[in-house]
Amino acid sequence: MATTETQDRTGTAEIGGLRTRYRVAGSGPALLMFSPGGFDSTLESWRTVGVYKRLNLLDHLSRSYTCVTFDRRESGQSGGRVERISWAHYVAQGAGLLDHLGIERAHLMGGCVGCSTVAAFGVAHPERVLSMVLYSPAGGVKYRMKQHARFLEHLSFAQSEGLKAVVELARSTTAGFTADPRVGPWVSVLRADEEFAGRYAALPPERYATTVTGLVRHLFDRDTVPGAEPEDLLTLDVPALIVPGQDTSHAPSAARYLQECLPHNEYWDVPVAEQTEENAPARIARFLSGA
Repeated sequence: MATTETQDRTGTAEIGGLRTRYRVAGSGPALLMFSPGGFDSTLESWRTVGVYKRLNLLDHLSRSYTCVTFDRRESGQSGGRVERISWAHYVAQGAGLLDHLGIERAHLMGGCVGCSTVAAFGVAHPERVLSMVLYSPAGGVKYRMKQHARFLEHLSFAQSEGLKAVVELARSTTAGFTADPRVGPWVSVLRADEEFAGRYAALPPERYATTVTGLVRHLFDRDTVPGAEPEDLLTLDVPALIVPGQDTSHAPSAARYLQECLPHNEYWDVPVAEQTEENAPARIARFLSGA
């Protein structure tokens, strides 16, 4: 894929049998961006969520890079499937999007939970990764506990009221899974896809509970940063920039864990309150230009 021609377009791709909505903006080397936002990780999240909105990272980076943003599966306008989702599924979506766009190698950037997929992508496909930016990685003891509690609340509602009630609730509110765990992690697909909603409501309750229990156990299985095994990170020859977060979902210990594991890293040790629209995009651009 050419990297000198200015691009700004949206599109959809079928990856692994599921729809993926994406946007390509800017020009220059490819930068595949894994969105923040938990189970509502959409391409808009770079402009609407927390620190990323305040720092205006996407607008700054697209001046020098071909920024590829997308709705993670089960989020926004992308499709979904009821299965025991793993980090490998998220990696496959990102790799499939690069294939669709004809991009052989790219810089990767993750925000929040996107950092987990970036690290897992680096381990799975190091030959395709020029560098990794891990911005405010999600992780820590309280992060894991909150994720498990959220899924427990969803399963409790699904088991007591039934999956048809989950569908009805999802369509009667605009709340996402984070705001109202009862609607579950497939809430976006339930709202957008009538056929999917019908199949979902008819799923055997016991099998659904087993799938969801396995999903949360697999995705949030540690008190550090989930997504890649430490032994694989310790041997990963991909340069990384790590920027710490500073709250219960983005514990500083999560960023320090990645610093400990990744052998070729730069750690930008600046408190979140001191990360500004002037210094943060410049720090990322300086790292990317030297990677």
